Amino acid sequence: MESKRVRTPRVREWVGSWITVQGFVGARRRMGRFAFVVVRDGWGTVQVVASKEALAPLREARAGPESVIRVHGRVVQSVKAPGGVELVEPTFEVLVAVSEPLPVALARPLEVASLPTLLDHAATVLRSPSRRAVLELSAGVMAGFRRTLDHHGFTEIQTPKIVGAATESGANVFSLDYFGRPAYLAQSPQLYKQLMVGVFERVYEVGPVFRAEPHATVRHLSEYVSLDVEMGFVGNHLDVVAMLREVLAGIIEQLWTRHRHAVELLGVERPVVPTSLPCVDFAQARHMLAVHGQGEAEADDLAPAEERWLGRWAEREHGSAWLVVTGYPMQARPFYTHPDPERPGASNSFDLLFRGTELVTGGQRLHRVDALLGAMQRAGIDPEPLSGYVEAFRYGMPPHGGFAIGLERFVTQLLGLRNIRLATLLPRDPNRVSP
Repeated sequence: MESKRVRTPRVREWVGSWITVQGFVGARRRMGRFAFVVVRDGWGTVQVVASKEALAPLREARAGPESVIRVHGRVVQSVKAPGGVELVEPTFEVLVAVSEPLPVALARPLEVASLPTLLDHAATVLRSPSRRAVLELSAGVMAGFRRTLDHHGFTEIQTPKIVGAATESGANVFSLDYFGRPAYLAQSPQLYKQLMVGVFERVYEVGPVFRAEPHATVRHLSEYVSLDVEMGFVGNHLDVVAMLREVLAGIIEQLWTRHRHAVELLGVERPVVPTSLPCVDFAQARHMLAVHGQGEAEADDLAPAEERWLGRWAEREHGSAWLVVTGYPMQARPFYTHPDPERPGASNSFDLLFRGTELVTGGQRLHRVDALLGAMQRAGIDPEPLSGYVEAFRYGMPPHGGFAIGLERFVTQLLGLRNIRLATLLPRDPNRVSP
């Protein structure tokens, strides 16, 4: 009997019909004269109820977990089955038989395996429903980011990842031999997205960035995905914060409307994005930390423990998982940062903390060429290798600003993962370049 191939999420639409499902053998269990076989495809799972006789092709081929099969069966309703439906009277066809034990048992909770084991065998581990759900939500974050910015008139761009000069302060770079000339992997699309403000006014990028920092912590990667935004004709950095709020709300809405199954599978608590993100000035934050014995009043940045304390403070005072810290000292910010015109030494910049961890850095940028060249001189930066960047300012650049969200850090905080390496496909850190 001919039947239509159906993807697992749509099986429930075919109750009473004969269909074909193609995928991988998942969990198997016996109950009396019957066995239950879970089949997984690229969209989900479906349960198949089979007799001993029907399972003969699997036994003869020694087809164990992760074998690739095609199964033909009739869809029936079942209140006990996952999704409320299952396949009965099946016929199995083995396409690829896997008979050797898996390096990691996907039918068991992955928490019992060590992190190195999970990463070493990522090719197999990523097939587990929980790992798949993490990657699905990562894709959802990027989709929500794009959808929101497209709605607000932004244009997506792709900037070079091989660059001729290292300009980001506070991070080391990976150097390259580029046809006999020195070059670097980009630490950020920052200079390019500023240049493109003069072309499109509002731009964004989703792409990899590279940081050669020797950190082997639970919150750092050597290669990660950066969600970058730059927008022209801003009044100051608070206009940028307002757009950041729209982006965050759009991402959360995307996840809870279009990826609800993954959200529910992982038990994720939906964070409320307030109408206006709560803000605290950096100097005020440092004063609070000092008064409560959490840090020194004169430091020019926030340590991770101080960020966590401020996150708890925002939860108590504002009922918010989000907190914007504004007005960082100029010496702690990159050369292109716009100073606060009313407070010498302070900047029109900000960080966003999400559940006590820095998630976003942003602010207003310098837009006058004389101010930009002066800032480069004070920072000891030779403008010649950046002549293309400077040229954009010589011929007019509007007041502008932007921000960048680290995708993997966002997913780590949102899902409460124990390590940022679990928020990416194949992590790269100082100790890992494979698989």
